[in-house]
Amino acid sequence: MLWIERYRPKEFDDILGQEPSIRLLSSFAEKKTLPHLILTGPHGTGKSAAIECFARKLYGEDWELNTSRFPTADLFSQGKAFLEQDDRYTHLYQKNQSLINNFKYIIKWYASLRPLDAEFKLMIFEDAHALTMDAQQALRRIMERSSGTCRFIFTTTNQSSIIPAISSRCLPLFFAPVDQAVMLNHLRTIKAQEPPEKQGCSEDDLELIVQAARGDMRRGILLLQVALETGKCHSLFEVDQSETANISASAIRAIKDGDIRGAVRRLESLMIDYGLSGSEVLEQIRMITRREYNHPEIAIALADAELRMRHSNNEFVQIGAFTTKVQKVFS
Repeated sequence: MLWIERYRPKEFDDILGQEPSIRLLSSFAEKKTLPHLILTGPHGTGKSAAIECFARKLYGEDWELNTSRFPTADLFSQGKAFLEQDDRYTHLYQKNQSLINNFKYIIKWYASLRPLDAEFKLMIFEDAHALTMDAQQALRRIMERSSGTCRFIFTTTNQSSIIPAISSRCLPLFFAPVDQAVMLNHLRTIKAQEPPEKQGCSEDDLELIVQAARGDMRRGILLLQVALETGKCHSLFEVDQSETANISASAIRAIKDGDIRGAVRRLESLMIDYGLSGSEVLEQIRMITRREYNHPEIAIALADAELRMRHSNNEFVQIGAFTTKVQKVFS
């Protein structure tokens, strides 16, 4: 079993490093009320776990019946094929209709269901930055009509991708990268609960894992499991060389070789197939270029792309523009 599931927070007290947001959610649960929400912050900081903890505290054993989750990144990257294959939507899927019409029909259908022994149910849109402009406009109208029985919650790594018509109706809660001291203490606790044969990592190794996680608690726990179960505590750099890092490195090589289309395709796959945000893709590239090239113009291009990424609605366009700019550096 993956440790990120075994040690997944079950209660508010289990979510570490997000005290202001958790305190507010806990207060809402006690008062049995909630506005529409936007939970924003990097991956692995507790956004989805906080929603689950809120639902458990508010609804008790019926929390899953009063909670509808929509994986928007999968839906809008895979299109109608996703609706055809997912058991939750096959009975609602209309083959002769467009993706956006299917999306609106499905959301309306779920919003029309009455909550079970509660005043409202939760409609959760994970990775909401993947929602297209048309989808967000449709959601705005559904939110207006269903606010009496539904609360809409959006989780995203890029709040600027949410249109003002939706964001103005939602209370924003920010989940910051987990503090290193908090993560280190939590990893110590997890390590202490494991059998003696999995106690090989030293304190220095744990600190190295915390550095590699970069504020992502889920990543830190995953790296700890890999390090302890493979015995590679002393070669964590090899463990941390994930598939996404290798793909990013191959994209940089493609740019250097003049294959812009291949580079863009690789970087887009990181967002579509691996669920990285545009900023996380740029961070992967930053680590590689700093180690292998350390060119000042690449650093400037990364900074410019990061700035544009935070104020744009289409991360794919910015990734394409970045690759073109870096190609000029190598030419």
